[in-house]
Amino acid sequence: MAPSTNKYYQLDPEAWKLLEESIFYYQGKPVGTVAAHDPELDALNYDQCFFRDFVSSALVFLMEGKPEIVRNFLVETLKMQSHEKYMDCFEPGEGLMPASFKVVHDGDEEVLVADFGEHAIARVPPIDSCMWWLILLRAYEKATGDVELARQPDFQAGIKLILDLCLVHRFSMYPTMLVPDGAFMIDRRMGVYEHPLEIQVLFYASMIAARELLLPEGNGEEYINKVNSRLGALKYHVRNYYWIDFQRLSEIYRYKGEEFGKEVANKFNIYAEAIPHWLTEWLPENGGYLAGNLGPGRMDFRFFALGNLMAILSSLASEAESQSIMNLFAHRWEDLIGQMPVKICYPALEGEEWRMITGCDPKNRAWSYHNGGNWPVLLWLFAAAAEKTGRVELAQQAIAVAKQRLIQDKYPEYYDGKNGRLIGKEARLYQTWSIAGLIAAKQFIDHPDHLKLITFDEISDSPGCRL
Repeated sequence: MAPSTNKYYQLDPEAWKLLEESIFYYQGKPVGTVAAHDPELDALNYDQCFFRDFVSSALVFLMEGKPEIVRNFLVETLKMQSHEKYMDCFEPGEGLMPASFKVVHDGDEEVLVADFGEHAIARVPPIDSCMWWLILLRAYEKATGDVELARQPDFQAGIKLILDLCLVHRFSMYPTMLVPDGAFMIDRRMGVYEHPLEIQVLFYASMIAARELLLPEGNGEEYINKVNSRLGALKYHVRNYYWIDFQRLSEIYRYKGEEFGKEVANKFNIYAEAIPHWLTEWLPENGGYLAGNLGPGRMDFRFFALGNLMAILSSLASEAESQSIMNLFAHRWEDLIGQMPVKICYPALEGEEWRMITGCDPKNRAWSYHNGGNWPVLLWLFAAAAEKTGRVELAQQAIAVAKQRLIQDKYPEYYDGKNGRLIGKEARLYQTWSIAGLIAAKQFIDHPDHLKLITFDEISDSPGCRL
């Protein structure tokens, strides 16, 4: 690919050079970017293209008017989608998208080999891949105006397979999606199984994307109706039950337990003793956020950045809630941004809690990796959310904090420590999504019209199910 002529390329040509060097090809066509190009460590699976990793790179290419690689990615990964109803329980379910793929040379032939999680640590399949694929397909259409790609029969069939997977009949009373631990960006045991916020927000955004992309012909209208029904219920559920601000916290603190019946206040049987001590002092008067998880007798009060930022971009969070989330970032800047934006979750699990919940995972020790580490890739989400809420000064401040260190530190995968001062203990260098995240963040601020690629208008209220 030819070097970019964008002014940001002129300011930081190394970042663009590294991003372009991360591209790999299949049959002469660019199809993805490798996870990292660290010359000091073995490649392991970092020589593959991960779906969630590629999103930031794809957005950069779309914003730069270089959609070919994104189109090729969408076409080739659709071919990898699982189509079989396996009898073997150790095979991917129908509609699932792989976590990653790579090009393998077999003599003179090139073959794309997908990994659905069968090689991953703990063998957890990725539920977020198919959601990011839908969101990216919509972004491609928004950037290029090419509506014909998604209208092709194989794409329409692929969209419906994803919806079949996500809208399957459930043994559940909630509109949220039940998932195992480790099935998304936090891909190791961290106590985020069940109904984690990140998946609910991605589920919401991907359903809106699917609704925009589906044609009503054939049985398309049936799928659209199913999506409409679930969207309204999911929006109501997340806004009413996941939201935490000081008023809501006071209500939870005064809840009665063991209530029976339909019209009760404490619908999930949350006990006041479950409220962590740190939260009552940490939560500002004008700030709030969506809880990390919610289920029977369980509310995870940890703050998770990706879910909250994507809730702003997808308009799953209301305008008032979106401002409260950005207020929280402003008030707790040292905790959530620190020396390297953005902290993936706050606070970290420590001591006996860490041992029990993570299974003594040494990589996820306190304030490291997924357990309170800082991830530069989240900078693009923060910048886009700040732009959408009119809080551009926060994005500019975060970009200024990140830029110099990332260049100096050779674009690490993640940072460690309460304030993100240390390069991650096992972090790869020249991590592609760290590079792309910085470029994308700057692009969203310099060119706000690009927000259309990743933002969603608020859906109208519909009579979904209510608890």
